[in-house]
Amino acid sequence: MWLLKALKSSIGQKYVMAISGLLLCGFLVAHLAGNLLLYVGPEMYDAYAHKLHENEQLLIVAELGLFALFFLHIYLAFSTRSMNTEARGVGYLEKQSKIEEKKQYALRPQNWMFLSGSIILAYLILHLGDFKFDLRMSETSEMEPFQKAVHILKDGISVFAYIVGPIILAIHLSHGVQSSFQTLGWNHPKYNKLISVGGTLFAWIIGIGFASFPIWALFMKGD
Repeated sequence: MWLLKALKSSIGQKYVMAISGLLLCGFLVAHLAGNLLLYVGPEMYDAYAHKLHENEQLLIVAELGLFALFFLHIYLAFSTRSMNTEARGVGYLEKQSKIEEKKQYALRPQNWMFLSGSIILAYLILHLGDFKFDLRMSETSEMEPFQKAVHILKDGISVFAYIVGPIILAIHLSHGVQSSFQTLGWNHPKYNKLISVGGTLFAWIIGIGFASFPIWALFMKGD
């Protein structure tokens, strides 16, 4: 199987991570588009949410596939980071201990990817706990989708998490999208500027789009 062969090498892992990352970007577009129906009103959003859950078996298969894609991407992030650290060796790490070099190294965008990815994972766990498993607010399990979304997003913890999380996601995507295209071979002076601008624009549209929901919810009357 090509996937198993690819996962055995550093280059193969980066290639698969790029593909999985772009597929997850596709999911984010669809997820944001669906959630924008919150701005249309409860009837439209509730109808969308109920339609989405009509076929439970198909939904379970889709969710399992999505979870597999997420965890594959996360695994590859840890694995490639470990491989890169081993490849540098002890001498490299000692050299990087110099204060000025450490500052320069830390400021490189790619060195924020692991940290931002870890924060996004925590944000994802909170999001699933809130909207899928009703862990923080058990009362939301009996609410209609629109009411549930507003109720959760108005919570103090949610306001902070659901604004900061998408901003971190935007930072992650702004480098990740560009890096993914370059890994897949789109690394040419003719396209690099377009990929850089397009990737950054895409990242912040996604980030600001998701971050807008808790701000909007704060101005909603009632639940």
